[in-house]
Amino acid sequence: MSSIDRRVLLGAGLTTVGASLFPTFAEARAMIGKPAPKFTLTTFDRRKVTSAELAGKVIVLNYWAVWCGPCKQELPEIDRYVRKKGGDDLKVFAVTVDDTVSDSQLKPLAGVLSFPLATRISGSGYGAIGGAIPTNYVIDRSGVLRYAKADAFSYQTFDSLITPLLAEKARARADRTNLSRSVSGQAMSDRRGKRSSTVPDAPCAR
Repeated sequence: MSSIDRRVLLGAGLTTVGASLFPTFAEARAMIGKPAPKFTLTTFDRRKVTSAELAGKVIVLNYWAVWCGPCKQELPEIDRYVRKKGGDDLKVFAVTVDDTVSDSQLKPLAGVLSFPLATRISGSGYGAIGGAIPTNYVIDRSGVLRYAKADAFSYQTFDSLITPLLAEKARARADRTNLSRSVSGQAMSDRRGKRSSTVPDAPCAR
């Protein structure tokens, strides 16, 4: 990354990390609107979580570091949203980019956040975009990457992105429910019609 790029990122309130294997800004933009790459997370409490397990959820992968000032401002904003409007349909993971951070450094934060910390993630296509943090990836219920950007969320910007994605399930569920009722109603009507057509003629009265 050039010194000019670094100054631009710092001026935008981002922190840079010294690595060259992260996705570039162009690569991240090209991923948006396409199926999100599969991944496996290792959480702070050593659980393995795969993207397959999270199918049908809205997923947020937040890249951060303990020494990142903008990250420390962003995490409470995301936490506030999750506590207020989240639920089982929203899965947020705060992925540390620092492999050297100790459990003792992470434990206080892990104890107060409403979503898990992740110490490791495997899967191509993810990472601090352009080497800048915070970086966020947002995957919708259909598994499509809807957001990939090196930028810090505020409560308002997180709300404006996530709330409509969460509402998509309500619409999809309503459509499926209406379809199911329609099919069930048609099947019941067909069964009634079939029964009425097979009822034997009543005997003639004498």
